Amino acid sequence: MSWQDSPDTDTDPVIHSLVGSGHLDKGAIISAAGDSVWAASGGFDLKPEEMKLISSIVGGDSNAKDKAFAEGLYVGGERFVMARAEDRSIYARAGRTGLAVAKTKQAIIVGHHPEGAVAGNATSTVESLADYLIGQGY
Repeated sequence: MSWQDSPDTDTDPVIHSLVGSGHLDKGAIISAAGDSVWAASGGFDLKPEEMKLISSIVGGDSNAKDKAFAEGLYVGGERFVMARAEDRSIYARAGRTGLAVAKTKQAIIVGHHPEGAVAGNATSTVESLADYLIGQGY
């Protein structure tokens, strides 16, 4: 599997499968270390500090998780309220929109669902893609 050369378009097949599901309107694949964007849908810009915090949370850093529960989780400059943070996953809400995040061996998938989308369907889409990538060695 190859990642798009320029992480600012929807041409990556993995991003296309996320957004094309109809359950998510934006998505990104970042490194598990939280230091680079591998692919992202247009207009979904994660800041370095946002990626690092996400990486820390899904990496098991309880201080990072506690901070995000107390102060919110920022993605693309938007504040989300943490609903759950599990071993490899994060679920967060901002009004009627939300995030589903899942970690694989080498990557972290960040999916954003719009107002009107069913959060459970968005979460299943992100988790299924994570399982697929794990199976492919990512």
